Amino acid sequence: MLIFIFSIFIISLFISCRASKNVYSGEISDHFNGKKFVNTNGSKVNGLKDVFKFLRTREPGEWIKNYETYSRDTLIENNNTDSIKLIFVNHSTFLIQLDTLNILTDPIWSDRCSPVQWMGPKRNRPPGVTFKSLPKIDLVLISHNHYDHLDKNTILQLQKEHAPQFVVPLGVSHFFKKLGIDNVIEIDWNEEIEFKSIKIKGTPAVHFSSRGAFDKDKTLWCGYLIEGSKKIYFAGDTAYDEHIFKKIGSENPNIDVSIIPIGAYKPNWFMSSIHTNPSEAVQIHLDLKSRKSVATHFGTFALADESQGEAGKDLKIALLKNKITNNQFIIPDEGIFYEF
Repeated sequence: MLIFIFSIFIISLFISCRASKNVYSGEISDHFNGKKFVNTNGSKVNGLKDVFKFLRTREPGEWIKNYETYSRDTLIENNNTDSIKLIFVNHSTFLIQLDTLNILTDPIWSDRCSPVQWMGPKRNRPPGVTFKSLPKIDLVLISHNHYDHLDKNTILQLQKEHAPQFVVPLGVSHFFKKLGIDNVIEIDWNEEIEFKSIKIKGTPAVHFSSRGAFDKDKTLWCGYLIEGSKKIYFAGDTAYDEHIFKKIGSENPNIDVSIIPIGAYKPNWFMSSIHTNPSEAVQIHLDLKSRKSVATHFGTFALADESQGEAGKDLKIALLKNKITNNQFIIPDEGIFYEF
């Protein structure tokens, strides 16, 4: 047993060293100090002392393998209407259809969100859309480099089958270049690019980055504003900050749909610096003045202590408290079209 544990440690250390080589160097800004990226509100990830406290005092809720969840396995047609069509794959992966374009957010079809597929957090639901049923993917948006948002196996498969344009935060293109993928564009906060008929703008978030033990905050994290005939906001992975979200809302009025994370929030004392809880997700919806919002980052991987389904229940409580209908802030089912 000791030999097995030691072997796991050595393998993990090796993977961490290799993953830690993907870093960024560039001009100093309000969120890059010349060595690493920082949150503009001063928020920092918990240190080792709090990590050990979290591990020691954890009270994880119950999760079950829910493979009865619907999974779409028929080819999805292009959207030739004037409306937005969304399909929740699960976790933070959405297929967004806007102005005849097919866009994926933080795609992961792997069984585990981990450096290896024989250990690490395992999915409790299958993807709500099978990979083979995807339409031709034009664009992929990556919010940051954590394993549940940037999955190597899925990226390689997308490149092989679709060769889409990848848009990533600063520094993350190194990951793609090492895989031999050159069709990647880096984007900074508040930087806007054009892709075919739409505009893509990076937006601030409150989070952190790392794929190994030695690359913490060496690459950026962000959300995205997608603007074509309609306007969509994808928050990525973020904690709550009143200034940031009110500013996004005021600078980008008339957002038609916002995709907002609600999961991986317990215990709040530990998770609040990196993740949004359901009550804060509702506040983001209000800060943005979004016409509609859709929940994300829940129900697939047990990454924190809330139980399966608890995020949705807590979101409904927060919506009721704020007199917001379930139709205004939707908890999506996997594999189902939502039209806006």
